[in-house]
Amino acid sequence: MRVLVVEDEPDVIRAVAMYLREEGYSVDTADNGEDGLFKGVSWDYDAILLDVMLPRRDGWSVLSELRRQNKTTPVLMLTARDTVKDRVRGLDTGADDYLIKPFELSELAARLRALIRRSAGKSQPVIEIGNVTIDMTSRTVSVDGAAVALTAKEYCLLEFLAIHRGELVTRTKIYDHLFDEYDASLSNLVDVYVSNIRRKVGRELITTRRGMGYIIDS
Repeated sequence: MRVLVVEDEPDVIRAVAMYLREEGYSVDTADNGEDGLFKGVSWDYDAILLDVMLPRRDGWSVLSELRRQNKTTPVLMLTARDTVKDRVRGLDTGADDYLIKPFELSELAARLRALIRRSAGKSQPVIEIGNVTIDMTSRTVSVDGAAVALTAKEYCLLEFLAIHRGELVTRTKIYDHLFDEYDASLSNLVDVYVSNIRRKVGRELITTRRGMGYIIDS
């Protein structure tokens, strides 16, 4: 999953980006509102973490413009302003959740997972496909109850395909959601990840539509 973190405090953006990358997310960053708005409009993210007090353009303005341009990306507002009035303003402007600073990174990650699940229409954190179980809370996979060891990228790809079960997912869409703006990975990496997932989880789970992409349709 690919997320955008818009935050002007260097220590906060560094800690959040590092933590989320360790959790397997691809992370883009922006340290001001103008850059955050540009990236939020230009790319399709699974979620945006948006600070309120930003230079060049505040978070309220960024959020309002994203919604005006019909960007439905889930937005989690980050702010030290903890009055009810501020929280109401954020939610009414189009935010999906609100987290007060200082916060625990584990809580931020949990809220992020919940946002992504809800935006994909998945109210439950567990996806079952035949004998394969994907737990989006613990980010684990099991086959017939036995745990399967996947790398962070392999898990993210499997989760992304599972969330879009029944839909053909193009390679372009996979790259947009699996890699961040600084990644210069070779184009055959997705094929490598799919091959590894099939070897570990089962060859029948993911179907290749040659020249088009992949689908989980079981």
